[in-house]
Amino acid sequence: MADEAIDQANLEAWFASEIDGAQPPLEFERISGGRSNLTYGVTDSAGRRWALRRPPLGKRLASAHDMGREHRIIAALAGTDVPVAPAVALCEDESVNGAPFYVMDFVEGPILRTKAEAEVSFGEADRKAIGERVVDTLVAIHAVDPDEAGVGDLGRKEDYVARQLRRWHGQWEKSKTRELEVIDDVHRRLSERIPEQGPATIVHGDYRLDNLILSADGEIAAVVDWELCTLGDPLADVGMLLVYWSQPGDELMPLFDPPTTAAGFPLRADVRERYAELSGQDLAEIDYYVALAFWKLAIILEGVFARYAAGQYGKDEEGYQQFAKVVERLAEGADQAERRLR
Repeated sequence: MADEAIDQANLEAWFASEIDGAQPPLEFERISGGRSNLTYGVTDSAGRRWALRRPPLGKRLASAHDMGREHRIIAALAGTDVPVAPAVALCEDESVNGAPFYVMDFVEGPILRTKAEAEVSFGEADRKAIGERVVDTLVAIHAVDPDEAGVGDLGRKEDYVARQLRRWHGQWEKSKTRELEVIDDVHRRLSERIPEQGPATIVHGDYRLDNLILSADGEIAAVVDWELCTLGDPLADVGMLLVYWSQPGDELMPLFDPPTTAAGFPLRADVRERYAELSGQDLAEIDYYVALAFWKLAIILEGVFARYAAGQYGKDEEGYQQFAKVVERLAEGADQAERRLR
């Protein structure tokens, strides 16, 4: 069945012209997992593979889904200790495929999106080691000097949290499908007590286990989904990771079947302690960043829900209505986390 997000003929001509050694015809396969930009596995007639990233179908919010920005980030990180997929090419000519896109080498390996996948792919001892490597890799991201890596102008370095609060509240106003008073209330409360920011680092923006490609032996082969990356407060990444890091017994789980609930993965307290030890960062205010992460994630998923409802992921997706309930639960989680700060 034809894919609305792929112009087969144009892309085959572009690959043949722009990517050395590419041999059409090409096969395109949608890779599941991403809920914002679309990712495709691309295979040519010789069996060589790439990954292609493009925005979702339809109207896009200003500043969102910037393919040139993502391409620039992974190209800059290629020379650091942060594992990324090698960047291959960027196309900003929308006549080729209806929107800008970029291509990177395909990184083979499991992505743990569910508890069952974690249990099938790795043993309990391996899962413990993977959890530790997730933290170690986040420390490595935050240790990169943005200026030395060539991305010192990726964004403003100061007032990160204030800018995040403004940006995401603005996105909420543009993409919301209904009124949720708690979103506005938590925004006001968080804005009134922003912690002092330390030195700015690269901030991934959506760092979690299922945004990592693993090797067969459980090493981190590549960090993916850099769409929300900017410069700012590294503790925002830590707060987001802790929100995603569900553990057995949690009542609120942002992901539907979290891989980190499988036996062997470190608990949230262990994740927090390891990051603090390896990074030297003071996590005394980490609950603030957890509340911010819950709030931001609620807004992100409201945008996902709105795009599903508008058909921007194609016509074959079902069950997207569950996102509406998750948005409400995350907003409640932000409210509860912020109240714990008082």
